[in-house]
Amino acid sequence: MSKTILITGATDGIGLETSKILAARGHRLLAHGRNAEKLAATQALLSQIGGACEVETYQADLTRLDEVAELADAVSTRHKQLDILINNAGVFKLAGPTVVGGMDVRFLVNTIAPYVLTKRLLPLMSSQARVVNLSSAAQASVDLEALSGNHILGDNEAYAQSKLAITMWSFHMARSLANEGPAIIAVNPASFLASKMVKNAYGMAGNDLGIGADILMRAATSEKFADASGRYYDNDNKRFADPHPDALKPQKNEQLVRMIEKFLAQHNN
Repeated sequence: MSKTILITGATDGIGLETSKILAARGHRLLAHGRNAEKLAATQALLSQIGGACEVETYQADLTRLDEVAELADAVSTRHKQLDILINNAGVFKLAGPTVVGGMDVRFLVNTIAPYVLTKRLLPLMSSQARVVNLSSAAQASVDLEALSGNHILGDNEAYAQSKLAITMWSFHMARSLANEGPAIIAVNPASFLASKMVKNAYGMAGNDLGIGADILMRAATSEKFADASGRYYDNDNKRFADPHPDALKPQKNEQLVRMIEKFLAQHNN
């Protein structure tokens, strides 16, 4: 059955490869990107691959939370139901400023933007829907002072902390929603895949992007993941596994979410 699927960061890397697979299977794709030209090219490519499948594009800069809100509103205006949300977009090493609006860009794009987008789209998602959040094998305890914008982190620290943070709020949201909302699943798509992010960060070609695209497709649509809410899938080891120990502590997860909400309240003022 065709599903309506929103995927962020759909114009490059794992996001584009995942979108190709989903288009070939006839799903209705809502493709997000930051660059208008890349979005137009992606729409043309996916429409060609998917034939009769519908492809819509949505432009937003995920470092700007007002644009994240506008993205959610645009999707809500056009659709009464969203079956799958894949929060794929992510950043590691930056050519420009690492801090925007008082927040490290890695936390903004990798953690907070997907949190805002997910919360705003929850009314469109039933208990049969799924949210697939891109985690990573790189996870490190979150410095809440850094999350609040009071500490500056290096690239590796910021990335690893942001990826644990999205895993932690995934677990918290899954626990809070229980059976009343979509499944919230954190996925490590595999380490050192041949994405632009890996090339920029490590100067290496990386492994086949199809490895990551395949697991995201399965996490989004396979029955194996139907009851996986509040779980973490480690594609390096091809199994559900425990993430960093911090994510297994509900009190720590709640504390992190409170810090995110505090930042958002300040940002909206």
